Amino acid sequence: MVPGSRRHRRATIYGKQVTEEIVTDLARNNITIISGLARGIDTIAHQAALEAGGRTIAVSACGLDIIYPPENLVLAKQINENGALVSEYPLGTKPKPEHFPRRNRILSGMSLSVLVTEAGESSGALITADLALEQNRDVLAVPGSVLSPASKGTNHLIQEGAKLVQNCQDILQELNLRAFAQQLEFKEIIPASDTESLLLKKLSSEPCHIDEICAGSGLPVSTFSSTLAMMELKGLIKSAGSMKYVLAREAREVYGVKVE
Repeated sequence: MVPGSRRHRRATIYGKQVTEEIVTDLARNNITIISGLARGIDTIAHQAALEAGGRTIAVSACGLDIIYPPENLVLAKQINENGALVSEYPLGTKPKPEHFPRRNRILSGMSLSVLVTEAGESSGALITADLALEQNRDVLAVPGSVLSPASKGTNHLIQEGAKLVQNCQDILQELNLRAFAQQLEFKEIIPASDTESLLLKKLSSEPCHIDEICAGSGLPVSTFSSTLAMMELKGLIKSAGSMKYVLAREAREVYGVKVE
């Protein structure tokens, strides 16, 4: 998901607030946030994703040994530890004006959809939105005041058919991610047999020895061993070593959304 505004001085309080709120919720739903490390909305999007414990990817318009803007040096290091820094330019390449619009095609191409949270009439975010449409990506936009120059671009995108977005749930619904998560959870909680049902009731996040699991069941250890092995292959449980098992965490898919 890609949020953005072209320059820091053009990012309004409204743009910053809505970007932070939506990106925080997206990151908590395991959505990877992709942006351009630029001043303003890009920076806020990366920071919000990291603070929410999520993953974020920054696509640079220069060599990876040059951080631009320089004030994002610490942020770039944090992104590298919790995602990735990406560039098509060789080391030593300095940022040039023509690099930024070319960079945007990578941003949109890596993403499932492009979210424009704030954009003026000549914003670089609109270039990204056009590229996204060429690449058959969904374009989403946050509406703004008709009196605000910073929202002219987003409002125009909505007029042209971009999905109007007010919160994270709108995005999950548009991309059908919420339904996928529900189907996955439904599949996980239905045991395939009475033995699986019994095991699911006895297991938790705390390691449990197979002897404890079998106790009082009246079933042989071999029956439980084979069932445990099958459940582990399904991803329902995990081995904790020494014949101990725990319930596996809920499986989660990773999706990318470009925020502008």
